[in-house]
Parts: sequence; C-alpha cells; structure tokens
Amino acid sequence: MANNMVVSATNAGAAAASVATTRLKPAGVRPPPRHAAFVRVTHWLSAIAFLALLVTGCEIVLSHPRFYWGETGNVNTGTLFKIPVPSSRALVPTGYGYVLPDQNGWSRALHFQSAWLIVFVGIIYVGIGFAKGHFWRTLLPSRSQLSPRALASSCADHLRFKHPSEDEAYSYNVLQRLSYLAVIFVAIPMIVWTGLAMSPAFTSAFPSSVILLGGRQTARTLHFFLTILLTLFLLVHVFMVFFAGFRKRMAAMITGRVPQPKERA
Repeated sequence: MANNMVVSATNAGAAAASVATTRLKPAGVRPPPRHAAFVRVTHWLSAIAFLALLVTGCEIVLSHPRFYWGETGNVNTGTLFKIPVPSSRALVPTGYGYVLPDQNGWSRALHFQSAWLIVFVGIIYVGIGFAKGHFWRTLLPSRSQLSPRALASSCADHLRFKHPSEDEAYSYNVLQRLSYLAVIFVAIPMIVWTGLAMSPAFTSAFPSSVILLGGRQTARTLHFFLTILLTLFLLVHVFMVFFAGFRKRMAAMITGRVPQPKERA
C-alpha cells in the first residue's frame, strides 16, 4: 500500500513538472533569434571586407617586404625585420634573383575601398549595438565569469578541446566575450588608425595621428602586426565554428535561429 502511494505521488509530481514545462515552452512558439539582423548583416559584410583587405594587403607588402621603425625607411636604411619573400619590384633587395608580378595598383585601390567599407559597417554595428544594449546584454562578461576560477576553468576547457555544451549555442562563453570585445574596441580601431597614419593626405590634416604612433614606418609595422593578430583570430574563430557545430553556428549567423531537433511522434 505504501509503495503504491509513493509511486502515485511520483507520477503526480512528474505530471506536474511536465505541465509546468509545457507552460514555459508552449508548443509552436519559436525561441527568440540567436543573432539580431544587424549583427548578421554587419558580420558578413565585415568578413567580406576583411578577406579583401587581407588579399590586397599581401599584394601591397610584396612591393616592399621590409619593415622599419620610426618616420622613414627605405632600401638604403637598416630594417627592423624583413619577410623572406621575393619582391614585386626589382629595386627592392630581397636576396632572390627574380621578382613577382607587380599588382600594387589594383590592390591599393581595392584595399582602400574595403577599408572604408569595414569602417562604415563598424560604425553602424557599434551605433546600433549601443542603442539596443547589444554589448551589455550579449558580450559584456558578468562578475562571476571574470572570477579567476571561472577564467581558469574556461581556459582549461579550451586547451583540452572540450566540446561546448548545448547552452553555448545560445550565448558566448567568457573567452569569446573578451576576445570579441578586444577585436571590436581595440584591434579594429587600432588597425584603422595605423592605416590612416600611413596616408600623407590624412596626416597632413591630422599630424598628431602619426606623431603619437612614433612615425609613418612605425605605423606600417604596427599595421602589419595587427593584421597578423586579426588573421589568427579569424582562423581560431573559424576552427571553433567547425568544432562547436558548423550547422548550428552557421544557421544562427545566416537565419538568426539555431536549428532545433525534430520531435519524434
């Protein structure tokens, strides 16, 4: 008799929990979008612009694969470092007995156009993001996430290649939040600044832009290092998309929603 009462109570509790769950998640109600429309549009435009900048930037570097520090630098001065690749110009000494095809003209034109695209897209993204509270709600880590224990745990999970939980399909972990904030508010503004500091037209109007960096050649070298940093970020970002679940992550960034498993009849 007592056993029957326990079983009945257990079944009643399970039924109540099922009803409560049904009320919390009514059938046919779609979850809110994982990514807002402005996030998706600016994400893909930025990706296209960055890839164009990367390809054209490589072509520009090939015209003079030597880097300096300070205001001036040329083939008659010492280098801070040089990339061991042949140049696209015969006047630049590289140690190779041949030169590559010179594609500097079109690459510079497309580089500048892509740079302005990423600037305008970035302004739109940041403006809408602040207006809608996107950064506070989605990217700003909580105090608990910034605790030494939480940071160490997240780092350990990534180093062990621990597969993300299902919850991370709907939110960012602390390392993602910190890296995205660093890219959005530090790396990209810095690479835009160093790019503008190499422009004689811009520095003639705003000379402090290059003075604060220590010279035009310093700006060029910093621009190169920032490009490497952002390229590494892109590679890790793409790898994590595949590792965490390519279908769900890509669908969320294209349609805004994470694909849901089909319920069995």
